[in-house]
Amino acid sequence: MERRTFLRAAVIGSSATAFSGSLWLGAAHADPAQPGAGPYGALGSADANGVRLPAGFRSRVVARTGQKVAGTSYTWHPAPDGGACYADGTGWIYVSNSEVEPSGGAGAIRFSSTGAITGAYRILSSTRQNCAGGKTPWNTWLSCEEVDRGYVYETDPWGVKSAVRRDAMGRFKHEAAAADPDRKVIYLTEDVSDGCFYRFIPSTWGNLASGRLEVLKMGSGTSGPVTWAKVPDPSGASKSTRSQVSGAKRFDGGEGCYYADGVCYFTTKGDNRVWRYDAAASTLALAYDDSLVTGGSAPLTGVDNITGTASGDLFVAEDGGSMDICVITRENVVAPFLRLTGQSGSEITGPAFSPDGSRLYFSSQRGTSGSSSGGITYEVTGPFRT
Repeated sequence: MERRTFLRAAVIGSSATAFSGSLWLGAAHADPAQPGAGPYGALGSADANGVRLPAGFRSRVVARTGQKVAGTSYTWHPAPDGGACYADGTGWIYVSNSEVEPSGGAGAIRFSSTGAITGAYRILSSTRQNCAGGKTPWNTWLSCEEVDRGYVYETDPWGVKSAVRRDAMGRFKHEAAAADPDRKVIYLTEDVSDGCFYRFIPSTWGNLASGRLEVLKMGSGTSGPVTWAKVPDPSGASKSTRSQVSGAKRFDGGEGCYYADGVCYFTTKGDNRVWRYDAAASTLALAYDDSLVTGGSAPLTGVDNITGTASGDLFVAEDGGSMDICVITRENVVAPFLRLTGQSGSEITGPAFSPDGSRLYFSSQRGTSGSSSGGITYEVTGPFRT
């Protein structure tokens, strides 16, 4: 996936609506985040793994494509992409997609309470170009196929239950998913230049076998109220899902998706934006837009995968750019948190925090080689704020 290498000169029709709720602090009508000093300080020199980190943080490599995960018989998959963490007794599990075609699928690494690797295994096979996805409140992983008329597969992070294809969630070029337990819906992004933003309303919360797929509708601006409309044919058999509802809002390359405290944040790579959907108020606004950065160059470009912390900070990975993971703080400041060196032919994927928030996992999809066979998966530990 290639990012645009120029800043847009778009005119924004109206200012962003307020950041509200416990996740964000700030003025009643905050503008999109602007560069500033991050909460962790400046990046240091590259460590032995080629990772630049703030003082007090350290990295380790936990897996490499084509090699056995340490102490296990599982060979780590190519092109590691979207990921999530799951509590596992006193330890945890990190799940990672494989964005290759035709084999795709997903794998997992199990960790003890001390962070030691205790297992690794496959949880999904024989699917196509599994890019991102999302974690459900009932502790399954939704692995999304980023192909035309792709599917969503519900998988078991423990690798015990067989994966299930969830046809009712629609067939389109899926990217990411985020569960909203308050409204009992799953939000979905679509990775095409004229894609849509969807929500799936299961017939029964906790069971994704059936339900209603809806698409977001809004005027031409970047902020304001939204509505939702049913997609008549989620299978996209006769017409693509994004073309079935008149007035569906278009988004330029939907990517990551993350829900917390009544708000769903999602990213679009074609215009380097982070969007903020306030589910309680049914409004949409911009949390970040690189073309609206003032007083210097934008620190975050190639906007891609996104996650967050209990402290209210968002962590956004770059596809290209400076190969950074940037933090957008609860104080509305955007700054680099880490940077990979010597990997300009790759992208950062799958950021996810361990259940206690003390460890950040992510991958360089193509590593130093620039090939899907060169993927590297990392862990970063340090004084993340809570």
